[in-house]
Amino acid sequence: MTPLLEVQNLRVSYTAQSGQQCTALAGVSFALEPGEILGVLGESGSGKSTLAAALLRMLPANGRVQEGAVLFEGLDLLGAGAHELVKIRGERIALIFQEPSLALHPALRVGQQVGDVIAAHKNSRKAAVREQARQILQAVFPSDTERILNSYPHQLSGGQRARVLIAQAICCGPSLIVADEPTASLDPETQKEILRLFQTLRQRLALGLIWITHNPALLGGFADRVMVLYAGRVVEAGPAETVLCSPQHPYTQDLLRCLPIGLDEDRHGLKSRLPAIPGEAPASALQTWGGRCLFEPRCSERMEVCTKREPEVVHLSSTHEVSCFKYSD
Repeated sequence: MTPLLEVQNLRVSYTAQSGQQCTALAGVSFALEPGEILGVLGESGSGKSTLAAALLRMLPANGRVQEGAVLFEGLDLLGAGAHELVKIRGERIALIFQEPSLALHPALRVGQQVGDVIAAHKNSRKAAVREQARQILQAVFPSDTERILNSYPHQLSGGQRARVLIAQAICCGPSLIVADEPTASLDPETQKEILRLFQTLRQRLALGLIWITHNPALLGGFADRVMVLYAGRVVEAGPAETVLCSPQHPYTQDLLRCLPIGLDEDRHGLKSRLPAIPGEAPASALQTWGGRCLFEPRCSERMEVCTKREPEVVHLSSTHEVSCFKYSD
């Protein structure tokens, strides 16, 4: 089967005000099959949002793709012309932003905001656009379609605004959605509702989905595969059940230890302190860290070799890979 999306050795840098080049992604590669859900996991600053922006060539002015290829349905998006990109963005690939309250226009009704996306890609009359918007919102809000259609964003809850962004994303029938932490500001129960909605839409529309998050708990039972980023590098990747239940990289293991699940009370009745990864992720000038494992300063299993060079990818199985000297020959 031909991958829906194939990313090859993607390297992205930002230019600081000083003129210094700061590496944000260093050789990221992966493939996504049609209808597959890939979870991209990592702390803030790991390169997750840069990856989302780079896939659609929406990096800020100081961002630059230095190397690599992004093949979508056989077309290299990094070499595509402006006209081709306009047709692909929103119609074939949709991006869902992190904060719904900022992504939606406060002075426009929801029906118009969904309709504007349709009108930008479909040559339809105004009445037809509104009817298409109503049908899309009915798929996302089956019991409250008309009220949502005529509401302003401030009249909706956070979960409802998140669903409106989903309606905008699916209204043109894309084959791929890139969701950049779309539930980060929602409570746990609403997050579960949004995940169930995506699972339904995936089955109904055969959507491929890249789900970006810092929370491993959202990926269990939802993602098919998980790719873990640290400082712009892929440190572990494989089937979701394998990575989440039997993580091999020390960073992935530490992320899962930090989940606030099953914390027992101590003998004095006080809750245990939530575990945390010691230290901080590398600062923006990542190129100064060359020639070593970037996680080494924070790793409880570090070895002398970790300070001498970067680890190479080790294939633990045909589907599970990790970049760590623990598994080198």
